[in-house]
Amino acid sequence: MTSEIWTEKYRPKKFSQVVGQDDIIKRIEALTNTLNIPHLLFAGPAGTGKSTLALIIVKELFKDTWKTNYLELNASDERGINIVREKVKDFARTKALGDVPFKVIFLDEADALTPEAQQALRRTMENYSSTCRFIMSCNYSSKIIDPIQSRCAMFRFKLLEKKDIDKVMEWIANDENLTINPEARETIYEGSEGDCRRCINLLQTTASISPTITTDLVSTILANAKPKDIKIVLDYAISGDFKKSKEKLLDIMLKESISGQEVIKAIQKEIWNLPVEPEIKVKLTEKTGETEFRIVEGSDPFIQLQALIASFVLAGLGK
Repeated sequence: MTSEIWTEKYRPKKFSQVVGQDDIIKRIEALTNTLNIPHLLFAGPAGTGKSTLALIIVKELFKDTWKTNYLELNASDERGINIVREKVKDFARTKALGDVPFKVIFLDEADALTPEAQQALRRTMENYSSTCRFIMSCNYSSKIIDPIQSRCAMFRFKLLEKKDIDKVMEWIANDENLTINPEARETIYEGSEGDCRRCINLLQTTASISPTITTDLVSTILANAKPKDIKIVLDYAISGDFKKSKEKLLDIMLKESISGQEVIKAIQKEIWNLPVEPEIKVKLTEKTGETEFRIVEGSDPFIQLQALIASFVLAGLGK
């Protein structure tokens, strides 16, 4: 087992290796093969293949000369207007080396660019369209100004499904001689929440402890609230025992170092397994959302979660 970071080691090197985005890959591959590439905007959650696909496009276009025809900037670090005026413009105005008539600039996390920088960028995209193509990735396309969106072909990436995550796990398990229990696969998928990068990191972390990956091992690494523990908290609450419910909640948060937001997520998932009427489940889900908002805004997590448990106690009493 090497000390190499697996997210880089197992980064797809060609279109056929990218999982979970089949429709997007077909369209992008067709554009790349014909050199008919417009400015591109990749939008979607983290760990779904946006940056990887941009790198594959560049390597397919330029082959061995890709490094001289490619500029990558992380807009969250370099987000001001001067970056667009200097680095981007200087690179864009020069011609590409080789047979491809344009260079490629990749702006990662483009939704972090300031509005002023985005306005400067729209003019650069127009003025240097003959010598340069822009590929931008973002988590939220709504934060990209409309003039830039209208200049780009937009591709929306989705979170990976379980079958896609399973492909990645199978590939790595075969290559690294790992044994992954079926239950552990399910736990890794739930822990990754469709984020391929997080899935690979989880695998590497657990594999460094043991080549046989079990649910308990993954749960230890995840440090998430276990469903069975949250179920105990909610069962006490629904039965009317507020004191025991509160004590179990405190035990989970302090002894296992689980954050309030992680507990909220686990409660939200467990609500639908409770032995109460569907209407009550809907009300409790709404209450969970209110509590999560208060925690995010800075309220004390334990006080807010106690108030949430009180709602479950009242629901169990039919109030």
